[in-house]
Amino acid sequence: MPAYLSIENLSVSYGATRVLDRVSLDVARGEMIALLGSSGCGKTTLLRAIAGFIQPEAGAIRVGGEDITRLPPEKRKTAMMFQSYALWPHMSVAANIGYGLVMRSWKKNAIAARVDEMLKLLQLEGFGPRPVTQLSGGQRQRVALGRALAVDPMLLLLDEPMSNLDYKVRLELRHELRALQQRVGITSVYVTHDREEALTLADRIAVIDAGRVVQFGTPEEIFQRPTSPFVAGFMGADNALDVIGTPSGAIRAANGDAGTGPRLRAHFRSDAARLAPASAAGADALVIIGVIAQSIYVGQGYRYRVRAAGADIWVHAPERVAEGTAASVVVPREALLLFPTTGQSTHQREVT
Repeated sequence: MPAYLSIENLSVSYGATRVLDRVSLDVARGEMIALLGSSGCGKTTLLRAIAGFIQPEAGAIRVGGEDITRLPPEKRKTAMMFQSYALWPHMSVAANIGYGLVMRSWKKNAIAARVDEMLKLLQLEGFGPRPVTQLSGGQRQRVALGRALAVDPMLLLLDEPMSNLDYKVRLELRHELRALQQRVGITSVYVTHDREEALTLADRIAVIDAGRVVQFGTPEEIFQRPTSPFVAGFMGADNALDVIGTPSGAIRAANGDAGTGPRLRAHFRSDAARLAPASAAGADALVIIGVIAQSIYVGQGYRYRVRAAGADIWVHAPERVAEGTAASVVVPREALLLFPTTGQSTHQREVT
């Protein structure tokens, strides 16, 4: 599928600090991609560069084949939805949605028709005359989205628009936003630090670290087949310890032992492991023997921190076990994400 939005070797620096380092991405028409990463990784800088608020020092941005790299924001036919929504508090819902159309010198009857269309699309019929100050957080987000869509942009850019909402509202609006984006068919770039949000919303996810895209793929690829320890940890496989591959193909914890097999770094998710008695063994599983150092009740069972193999391992279990109890963490072989140790290639390693 040909690229609709094409970002080629884009670099941005603030003084001597390189914020984006030769970033390249291709986005298909109608696709929603998520830029996912921790604070300061460069994801918002990339979004603002696409919008035209930041000028790159190198690289190019093309939309529909047109080079927009040096165009001012108002010439790019993009719409940006900010984290704060940036609604005018003294205006009504209708006036906020139609604001961009007024700036584009649309006629009043055309503005009214377009605003009505947006109110219906966003399930805000009857809210047009209401002051935005009387709306809930979720309703304000819809108004901000309606204002962005009203101008019929070529690209919709969203900068963590749900970060100010409570968890229940965020869950509801994720599905609404995804359904709306698919219905309208608008190409969208969504910035978030929340992996669950990225997995729920995006067709593809670009994981960004220190100004570089370290993996770009479908949610399933990013979650199930991370290509580096960083991506594995960021996607929830934050248990990590050194292991050794044995001649039989089994994996065992290194425990400071040099061993004879390949040394690897194993990542796995806490919900993929199980807690077992200290005497547990597993022919086709990694067994880590340790002591329960901390017990946390999480509503649907317990989350345990097990001190073992020179690392702290987190594991879920339904039953209560006292702190200080000797225990084993058993991880099925298929749940392990294996990577070479530092200094080798960081792609996942198969051990047979």
